[in-house]
Amino acid sequence: MQAIIVGHVGGPEVMQLAERPMPTPPGPGEVLVRNHFAGVNYIDTYFRSGLYPAQLPATLGNEASGIVSGIGPGVTEVQVGDHVVYLASQDAYAQYAKTKASRVVKLDTELPLDTAAAVLLQGLTAHTLVTRAYAVSPGDWVLVHAGAGGTGRLLIQLCRHFGATVITTVSSEEKAQIARAAGAHHTIIYTEESVPDAVHKIVPEGVHAVFDGVGKATFEGSLQSLRVEGSMVSFGNSSGAVPPVHLFELS
Repeated sequence: MQAIIVGHVGGPEVMQLAERPMPTPPGPGEVLVRNHFAGVNYIDTYFRSGLYPAQLPATLGNEASGIVSGIGPGVTEVQVGDHVVYLASQDAYAQYAKTKASRVVKLDTELPLDTAAAVLLQGLTAHTLVTRAYAVSPGDWVLVHAGAGGTGRLLIQLCRHFGATVITTVSSEEKAQIARAAGAHHTIIYTEESVPDAVHKIVPEGVHAVFDGVGKATFEGSLQSLRVEGSMVSFGNSSGAVPPVHLFELS
């Protein structure tokens, strides 16, 4: 089968199309999927660039959609021929991949496979952030960075669903329109004004929580946007890893 292989860390140019052995037949509780689409996420770039360690050579990809081509003993959730989306283990950039049945979601055939592959990982991330990392409640003020992105738009919608007022950051008016269409109450164009200053103009005491998937470029401003006893949820590094933080900065 064909797969995208990373032989050494670096930029997109290190990804190479290569022939790889087919996965072994699925064992107990496992499912083999013929991939149609692989989700592309920032975490893939972290492994490719070396920000996150990986055993090389490696394949990338943490989610994909396709059609079940084999099931192992004991699998009852899906059958051969079913349309599915699933969480992968750094092996979704390939024609075939094997995963646990517990990580597979059977799809209605009316849902396009490309849509399914685009939403699973980001959707689970957003849901976990607003229910476990910080349980968003009615009356909360929250700041969502990168509100025009995939996870950002899902966070906006979920925060509104749970009754919060949502402030979001974007880089342009075009992206501000996208964020507002997703439900953001307030947008801040961070290329034109200070995010903490703008936040405190909107809500002087600051926000209850910040959801920050940008990392290095926004971390300090995120802390400055919080109210006393606010919650800072850092879940990504799209601008680079956050440097070490002195504990006194949190006081």
